[in-house]
Amino acid sequence: MPSICAQKLETGEADLGLIPVAAIPNLPEAHIISDFCIGTLGVVKTVCIYAQCPIEDLTHLYLDYQSRTSVALAQYLVKSYWKLDIEFIHAKVGFEQQIQGTTAALIIGDRTIGLENKYPYIYDLGATWQQFTNLPFVFAAWVSNKPLDKNFEARFNKALALGLAHRSQVAQLFQSCYTNFSVEEYYYKYIDYHLDIDKRQALSKFLSILAPQKQWDNIVNSCQIPSRTSD
Repeated sequence: MPSICAQKLETGEADLGLIPVAAIPNLPEAHIISDFCIGTLGVVKTVCIYAQCPIEDLTHLYLDYQSRTSVALAQYLVKSYWKLDIEFIHAKVGFEQQIQGTTAALIIGDRTIGLENKYPYIYDLGATWQQFTNLPFVFAAWVSNKPLDKNFEARFNKALALGLAHRSQVAQLFQSCYTNFSVEEYYYKYIDYHLDIDKRQALSKFLSILAPQKQWDNIVNSCQIPSRTSD
């Protein structure tokens, strides 16, 4: 669970983690140590608001407890893009069953599979952010809470590139767990893994929204490892 990964990094139980980027401002020290991430160039498919009525008619919105980034993004878009006054509810297990009337829910991950056939109104947050900012979005990044050896960073980055090059094989391993959902299509069409210049700009913008008192450009752009050209 992404929120647990972030918690372990904050407490020092782990030195390095793939964490929701909204957790970065909570770290006393943060280093982005690879040029790979979990991002999207628009539609992300598995981070959406589901409702039985148009979003402008909503009064309440359950916020998924599994990812801080998606929650922060939803709150920002509701207030700044849709300009709505909605009561946010920090959800608990089972909140997905509470969608009714003018109460909607932000749901992420595997639990979104099949919901496109259940609810008449669906708002994809990756697509909405792109419409609002003309930028991609970064949901999670590899972050350490201390400086790491540069040789390790280079080897780690190379390992991530190797994994990315074998997405198709990984998708085949997981496909049997799902029906009416193409894991390979999801990996290739909806998730974009390169923390490139545009995503770094988007990440800096989002972090500035969360913590405007801090300059994020240097942190976001401090690690650009050349080994990515070999993937």
